[in-house]
Amino acid sequence: MMNALSPLADLVGRILLSTMFILSGLHGLSDMEGTARTIEAEGMPGELSILVIITKLVCGPLLLIGFMTRLMAFLLGGFSVLTALLVHAEFGDPTQVIMFLKNLAIAGGMGIVFANGAGPLSIDGLRRR
Repeated sequence: MMNALSPLADLVGRILLSTMFILSGLHGLSDMEGTARTIEAEGMPGELSILVIITKLVCGPLLLIGFMTRLMAFLLGGFSVLTALLVHAEFGDPTQVIMFLKNLAIAGGMGIVFANGAGPLSIDGLRRR
């Protein structure tokens, strides 16, 4: 059931979910070597850094404006689950447990966006009219 605040809640939710990916992607772009080293420290090829940065800098803004929202939510949700499993699954470290759960919470938020779409205050919403 949609109430008067639902469109605003959809917009604020997309802003909050996308901002982390956009800022992280911009940071990675400004320090690509550091990003590659971080990925290598996790036992993965540093060449993945460009894919990580592109994912964040393409999907994040598209989620923000609500364009192809369900696809972006699906991709970023999957990215968050993979990051949790590949980077933060050190359950003996309380900080890593929190990071693991944070990524799962983000994936949960993306699941809600995937299920419900962007709402009317989005490009997807405008295209439906």
